[in-house]
Amino acid sequence: MSDHRPQLDQALRLVHDVLGAEVAGVFLHGSAVLGGLRPDSDLDVFVVARRRMTDHERRNLLHGLLGISGRDARNGEPARPVELIVVAQGDVRPWRYPPRCEFLYGEWLREDFERGEVPAPAVMPDLAPLITMVLLGDAPLFGPPPARLLDPVPHEDLRLAIVAGVPELLADLASDTRNVLLTLARVWTTLATGTVTSKDAAASWALDRLPDRHRPVLARARSLYLGGRDSLVDPVDPVDPADSVGAGSESWDGEMPAVRAHVDVVVRAIEQLAERGGH
Repeated sequence: MSDHRPQLDQALRLVHDVLGAEVAGVFLHGSAVLGGLRPDSDLDVFVVARRRMTDHERRNLLHGLLGISGRDARNGEPARPVELIVVAQGDVRPWRYPPRCEFLYGEWLREDFERGEVPAPAVMPDLAPLITMVLLGDAPLFGPPPARLLDPVPHEDLRLAIVAGVPELLADLASDTRNVLLTLARVWTTLATGTVTSKDAAASWALDRLPDRHRPVLARARSLYLGGRDSLVDPVDPVDPADSVGAGSESWDGEMPAVRAHVDVVVRAIEQLAERGGH
């Protein structure tokens, strides 16, 4: 985490500048605490506020994040993408489903934000796996351990949330192929095991359970995620990231029939587990 501490410090200062004493806790989660940051990983920051945000606070927080996040950061220095979420503690503790999110910033939404859209509060089922990861990671940037501010998510609500997100994932298959493949693997793993793991660990779990003909595209997605070479990997012996030579350009156009066949198998496994109530 030390290599990215200056950017995390910027985000932390920004949150305090905007919300002041209303900040109850700020937590790092995602890749940084589940297996380590990868070349394309976001810095995932989860903020628990003592109350709901005002429109003015949302605009100020958005403006600051546009300045410090991603390749198009307004401060002129390309940086890692930041994904930052704010919840009001009273909306998630005591836990209820579906939960409400006060603010969500991610680089995939930058074009909308640059056009003037401001993140608005909304019901967000995805908070269920995110809060689970925050509690599992136990990585405060400010404030007490997350278990003092957040309730654990019941398995049934975690299951409902991750299954509910599958149709949206599938809609992005052509435009965000690598991430969709890895996230579907994590959905499958979470339903089967009841735990949330890193994307590469979930892919490894799924690779061990897939028929040979459906393994290459996921092995490739995992290799790219880890910074490996951009080629179809031997599904029996996936590339070790220590042996990789750089990802290079990434195109899935020629592999989409195999990708869709793989996805059909994984989605069918997810649906079967969902019908049975998970692990």
